[in-house]
Formats: sequence, C-alpha cells, structure tokens
Amino acid sequence: MPLLTPFGPDIWISEGGTVDVAGFRYPTRMAVMKLGDGGLFVWSPTKLSPDLKQEVDALGNVRCIVAPNSLHHLFMPDWKAAYPSARLFAAPGLQKRRADIAFDADLADAPPPEWREHIDQVIVRGNAITQEVVFFHRASGTVLFTDLLQQFPKGWFKGWRALVAKLDRMTEAEAEVPQKFRIAFNDRKAARASLQRIFAWPATRVLMAHGAPVTTDGAAFIRHAFRWLIR
Repeated sequence: MPLLTPFGPDIWISEGGTVDVAGFRYPTRMAVMKLGDGGLFVWSPTKLSPDLKQEVDALGNVRCIVAPNSLHHLFMPDWKAAYPSARLFAAPGLQKRRADIAFDADLADAPPPEWREHIDQVIVRGNAITQEVVFFHRASGTVLFTDLLQQFPKGWFKGWRALVAKLDRMTEAEAEVPQKFRIAFNDRKAARASLQRIFAWPATRVLMAHGAPVTTDGAAFIRHAFRWLIR
C-alpha cells in the first residue's frame, strides 16, 4: 500500500506514526507539493523510512523542507541527512529552540522565491505558544494548518487524558482551535489581521497535522473554526 496518496493536483499526503508530547500520543501527517521546476516542497515531515524516501524520490527532487511551527521539528535532522542539498526553513522562534539544526532561513509572511508562484503563506501572529505559518497550495486550493486546528477521533485518548482532551476541545465533532491556543492568543488584533489574509484565499481543501482532511467548502470551514476569534 502506498505511503504517499494524492490529495489534489501536485500535492500528496502521508500518514506517519505517533509521537509522544507531554504525555499525550499524537498522530503525524506530512504533505509533499510539486513546484514548477519539478522540485518538491515538504511540509511538516514525518519519520523518514526507506519506503517513504523511495516514494518521495519517485516524485522529484526535494528542494525545500519546512517546519511550520515551533512544535513540529522532530524529524528535520533525518530529512536533512537524507537530502543534504535541500534547504531547511524554520517557523519563527524555532532556530533558537533547535540550535542543533542547521536551518537555512526563517519563514516570513511572504513566501520566498523557491515557492512563491505556487504556495502562499502567512504567520498567524499573536499567540504565546507558537507562531504557526499557514500555507496555501494554489493548484489544489489547499490550506495547511499544523496545530491551530485539531480533531482527534473518538476513543483516541483514554482515562484522564480523554478528559483533558475534551476540555481542550481536541475531540469535538469537527476540528476546532484547542482551548490552550485560544487562551494563548494574547494579541487578538494581530491574529485577526493574519486570519484576514487566510480568509482571502480561495480555499477548497484543508489539511491539518492532527485532524481529518476537509475536501469541500474549505473557506467556510476555516471561517467557522475561527468564528470565536473574529466575531
């Protein structure tokens, strides 16, 4: 069974294994997007296995590897070792946190030349936990969120973890902004300005690192998820 599955024109996703963070087990998901020159843009890379590398290599040459927030960085060194000519990009604040990783550049509000014709981006500012960079893949109409939107299936967490997850809005009927991130928005004016750029994208699909992908009415889905912040 393939590890990479198409999600739209020039975009593929792969479901990785789980990682433990602060006593909680999280699933992982990554995306690969093809750029105009045939190179590949890798978003939030998961654990790199020989089989996954073989499938990625079949798509093209890995040119850019992105850690979209300061929490998604565990597998960057392995990917850099496998693709030494690829450029590594860090979310704001991550280079300081992971000084052991030789990042090439920080992500900003404007996409760099490597992918600006194919992928747009914006930093969601004003959050004390992390400044997440949200991307928009034009060819597929896909917006990519990392941790700002989450939804775990019923029964994923057990015992006291299930209670904490429920209180944190991680197990709602549809993806929501977790409560801890809502509280951490200490500059809502800056956050709303970032969201206005996201709302302007003609989104059809939405990908999240921790949540079921959305394949229709992506723009409406995003507005609904952030309704508490913009009203």
